Amino acid sequence: MLWLTLADPEPRHNGQFIYSGGLIDAMRSTGSEVEVLGLRRAESPKGNGWREDHVVWWLPVDAPHSRWGSLASALPHTAYRCRTSGMRRTLDELLEYGEWDGIVFDGISVGWALSRVLDFYAGRHSRPRLVYVSHNHEESVRAQIAENQPLFLKRQAVRLDALKVSRLERELVDAVDFVTAITSEDLLLYRQRHCDKPMDVLTPGYCGRRIEKRRISPDLPRRAVIVGSFDWIAKRMNLAEFVAIADPMFAQAGAELQAVGSADEAFLAQLRRNVRATCFTGTVPEVSPFLDQARIAIVPERNGGGFKLKVLEYVFNRVPIFALTGSFAGVPLRHDDSVMLFPDHAALAQGVLKAIDDTRLLNRLQERAFTACRDKFDWSSRGHQILSAITAP
Repeated sequence: MLWLTLADPEPRHNGQFIYSGGLIDAMRSTGSEVEVLGLRRAESPKGNGWREDHVVWWLPVDAPHSRWGSLASALPHTAYRCRTSGMRRTLDELLEYGEWDGIVFDGISVGWALSRVLDFYAGRHSRPRLVYVSHNHEESVRAQIAENQPLFLKRQAVRLDALKVSRLERELVDAVDFVTAITSEDLLLYRQRHCDKPMDVLTPGYCGRRIEKRRISPDLPRRAVIVGSFDWIAKRMNLAEFVAIADPMFAQAGAELQAVGSADEAFLAQLRRNVRATCFTGTVPEVSPFLDQARIAIVPERNGGGFKLKVLEYVFNRVPIFALTGSFAGVPLRHDDSVMLFPDHAALAQGVLKAIDDTRLLNRLQERAFTACRDKFDWSSRGHQILSAITAP
């Protein structure tokens, strides 16, 4: 099987890399032979031609293209950035010399490769099964991000990129033999255009730390935490919008807000200038110590929706979740039972501060969330789902 992805997923510091890396591991666990094409990352020890059990890594050393170059391209930025000369050349070589049973397009980022694959197999007696593993229903997510962009000129640029994303995603879904959606909500959106296309839901698994027992007590700091990678524009918008509303409320209540995860330092420096109760850690080697010292985890994401892998991290580390309604999907959590949901950022901040000293409520939430998710997020079954899609008659 040929697996096309943005980059080597190691280290897995954001949702995209966690999902891609988990799926590749899941395919390996089925005994399938997988060859992966993606950009090399300096933080990973793997190089071009690196071999592991059942996996070969082809990792060109090209730097990703800049965002500005995509303005003159028909491709959206997310796909344009990894359409490098090394990626194109290696793909052509793999198509020429490999005898593939299946080719997986792992996310919209590798949509650039679709036309190359289709052209190579045009006129041939047979071609491999093509599978699109979507990380979001990109058309709807990108349109939402564009409309929520407050700056006029930037909004027009994001709208243009969203139109390119929509076109590329539709081309992928039209061309492949099988589509996976990360949530049932995304699957319904794909079904609106393709009622008869073979599709399935492929939620992520979880293989991180699981705490079997935890009691939240008044000894913990009066602290709420937001964990994530804030490199994507939607993540930055979500964080900045929530902090602008929540920080003065937290300061007045004598509570702490902590944002843990990677982001551009210029972005963090701008946020730090205007806060009193909020701390921004930047990149950290492990998030566990920060979760251990928090009473509440917050999901403030007005833009992006979809499955949030950090929600599983909160659940299995037993940190009760307070979130915007509709900010995540794909997990069996219910309002006022295993999660607390609020209609807007102000209500969310108020809800956190109202509950931060109610340890009985917080412990009920974390216990019921853990129980609801305990047996539902095993990675190994995901590999068999993809293998079935490729071997189906």
